[in-house]
Amino acid sequence: MRKKVTKAIFPVAGLGTRFLPATKSVPKEIMTLVDRPLVQYAIDEARAAGIKEFIFVTSRGKGALEDYFDHAPVLEQELRKKGKDDLLGILKDTYMDSGAIAYIRQHKALGLGHAVWCARRLIANEPFAVILPDDVIAAEKPCLQQMVEAYEEIGGNMVATMEVAPAQTASYGVLDPSDGAQMSGAVVAARGMVEKPNPAEAPSNLAVIGRYILAPSVLRNLNKMKSGAGGEIQLTDAIAEDIAAQVPTHGFRFKGERFDCGSKAGFLQATVSFALSRPELRDDLMQHLNKVTQLDQAAE
Repeated sequence: MRKKVTKAIFPVAGLGTRFLPATKSVPKEIMTLVDRPLVQYAIDEARAAGIKEFIFVTSRGKGALEDYFDHAPVLEQELRKKGKDDLLGILKDTYMDSGAIAYIRQHKALGLGHAVWCARRLIANEPFAVILPDDVIAAEKPCLQQMVEAYEEIGGNMVATMEVAPAQTASYGVLDPSDGAQMSGAVVAARGMVEKPNPAEAPSNLAVIGRYILAPSVLRNLNKMKSGAGGEIQLTDAIAEDIAAQVPTHGFRFKGERFDCGSKAGFLQATVSFALSRPELRDDLMQHLNKVTQLDQAAE
């Protein structure tokens, strides 16, 4: 019987330099889309997929991220006293049960593969998920839940993929589909993966984004500490090594819209999109956006 995926690694050690000066004192992962931190979207998605153990790979200066998941008895008491049960319910979603969450330090920024490798002792010999909070995915059924359901059918390694413009392949890990692979369905068999290929040499335009379900053999590959693109230890390379060893690996074309919240433009796009999805905010925001559009048109 195939083991269930109950553990997830969240690599959150990055310094968030693209969002300075905000990230000088605030971890990027708790910057908010509307009224919820990026990391809350990732946690909610993981919970929906059946994840029970949450492993955060952090670095110095991430104390506020750890505090975010702790209980806040004084705040609870005030909300309860004022009868604000709706806010108490929202607060409850931010709590993590004792023993459900672990924090591991990545002392050197050596790449995503190295960050995942740092959590190896807490994974042992089980399949596990990797979630990058920078990649926020709006979907009717959460992306990782879609992947877990597919994984339970086929096993192996699975990476979330989406089509990008050929010129953008140099910014992603890219899937090399197997000969004769079904390209119209959700699951695409892979014969390889390439990290940040030159667009002229990219094997496809299926980019790997921040959701993975991986076999423990990937961690054994990472043990070799092989440097890849940019001189970093690449998770893509470790997965490619599994493929070469005949471990079944598939790309998963999820249903939903992905926002790159590691960039300012992507973060702003996500903020607008998520705000427009909220009935209590939509009308006022649309009125403002229409006003801005009319001013732009008048200026032209």
